[in-house]
Amino acid sequence: MSRRYRWRIAAAILVGAGVLGLSVWANADRAGAAAAIAPTYDRTTGKLTQLSYDSNHDGRADTWTDMDGTRPLRSRIDQNGDGKVDRWEEYDRTGALVKVGFSRKDDGRADAWVSVPGENAIQRIEMSSTGDEHRIDRWEYYDVSHPGADRQGVLIRVEEDTAGDGKVHKWETYRDGALETVAFDEDGDGKPTRRLTYRGVALALIESQPDASGRFTKRTEVKN
Repeated sequence: MSRRYRWRIAAAILVGAGVLGLSVWANADRAGAAAAIAPTYDRTTGKLTQLSYDSNHDGRADTWTDMDGTRPLRSRIDQNGDGKVDRWEEYDRTGALVKVGFSRKDDGRADAWVSVPGENAIQRIEMSSTGDEHRIDRWEYYDVSHPGADRQGVLIRVEEDTAGDGKVHKWETYRDGALETVAFDEDGDGKPTRRLTYRGVALALIESQPDASGRFTKRTEVKN
């Protein structure tokens, strides 16, 4: 495979998959970009299995994309150049980005994952206090059809597994980015037993003693 052809294939794959920004390629000369890409092929089949890329041309690869021929599978990216991966991307069978992982602790381990919004424009962030993708204990939901001040969407609700048993035990809802209600499961059955409602920053209502249908039968107004 010629150097020029290799560069064209790699650029098309990486840019098309959203792994690298278009500006990176627009600002790079072909020789420099080709030198920054290192493909890996299966020794038996000759199929492309990985592309590594040095995005800032400092002599160290900072983006690694696992490939199935011309189809990207997943990427690992060191965005800040500290030698630790801090962004993980997963792609579907068409090469479209479907999930992004990041490290809140910046320790090289993913502990939160963002789903790409579907048609309902609700984006979910899954978090694990243990850094285990299979033991998610916090889910945040954002309405990305109404971007907030950070242009990342407005937080609408949060669910949390506070017992580590795989069930939700705490529920929060938000209005205009502010906490509106928070409910607690106090007997471990995965259903709310008490709910607090806020008006502004002040506690306004306490509900408890749910019946068989889950409806709270006791209501206590809080005077401020």
